[in-house]
Amino acid sequence: MLFFPTRPLSFRSSFHFPHQFCSKTITSTTTTATMHSSVSPSRESHKVSSSGEAAISVEEWQGWGTTSPIPAMVTQVVDDLKLLQKDSDADMIFGGNHGKLSGDFKVQEDKKHRATYQSLGDSETKLQFFSARQIACRVLGSRGYLCQKCWLPSEDCMCSKLISCPLWHRVRFWLYMHPKDFLRQNNTGKLLWQVFGIQAATLCLYGIAEHEEMMGGALKLAGKDKVWCLYPNKNAPAKSVKDSMAELSFSHTDGGHSLNFILIDGTWSNSGAMFSRLKDRYELMWGDELPCIMLNTGASLMHKLRPQPSWDRTCTAAAAIGLLDELHDLPNFVSYGLDKQAKAIEDAVEVLLEALTARRLRMGRSITRKQRHNRDIL
Repeated sequence: MLFFPTRPLSFRSSFHFPHQFCSKTITSTTTTATMHSSVSPSRESHKVSSSGEAAISVEEWQGWGTTSPIPAMVTQVVDDLKLLQKDSDADMIFGGNHGKLSGDFKVQEDKKHRATYQSLGDSETKLQFFSARQIACRVLGSRGYLCQKCWLPSEDCMCSKLISCPLWHRVRFWLYMHPKDFLRQNNTGKLLWQVFGIQAATLCLYGIAEHEEMMGGALKLAGKDKVWCLYPNKNAPAKSVKDSMAELSFSHTDGGHSLNFILIDGTWSNSGAMFSRLKDRYELMWGDELPCIMLNTGASLMHKLRPQPSWDRTCTAAAAIGLLDELHDLPNFVSYGLDKQAKAIEDAVEVLLEALTARRLRMGRSITRKQRHNRDIL
């Protein structure tokens, strides 16, 4: 989630080298949901027992929206989980929809992973371990439960309602996602590659070395003058879209690299550390300050369901919509159909909102957004 000065957002419609391993696990999913239940269930359980197979294949890993091979540390974490399961003769139980371990196995695994974390010698390795563990648990805990494409429970899959749209070839989005937002059902960053494709909107997971190296290599190849971060840097002035882009010109025969826009996809409390990491890497690469863009956008439709600290903090998809709309308003971009591409994401946000609303109603849960920070609501 990002923070920008507020104006109404004009939604036009109504609403290291990995290795494979084999182990013995199977998965089963149990849901206890009823539309008319007076007490809504707070968790679903996902059981991984000790009599089947649960290796994460490259195909499965990439099915969640990434273009990378399986990160080495993610593989190692899964391997360690399976070894602990074998040694403890206990089942892995994942509770809720965020791939969280629960039950007796959680107690044992919690002790082991804390000991592992404390034994690591530097902050970088600790971050990589933290991220890999979050991601490994989410993949294992979501298998057979979430649709790999839209990250919603299979019975709520919205993929058939999404309409793909080609993004102008000069624009490339990088979804720099926090591990705690990976496979989150109400995440909106995933909509970008669902609509535009994984080459136009590429997932980069925070703290995953292979992902960050991939993004860094692509940005370096594109060049210093073709990289921006959509983030209001408090320590340096952030430029508007007009100030950053109005002087750019393009030729149909120009073979230059894409304009690369980094979207920080994480909660506001996590985004500061993510931006700091991006900033340090950019400075190491080019010896300069990471250029930031301030959008003139506001709250998205997702505010109806997803609590935010205030109404002027918007979701990742809304930030992308705002960027495309503001680019389209510039004379040097007006001919590239960016308004239609923004509309395609708007439509996808509406589809996601409808799917999440229908699920909450079926489960007997409230669809009213919590009212917080009323002083910020106009």
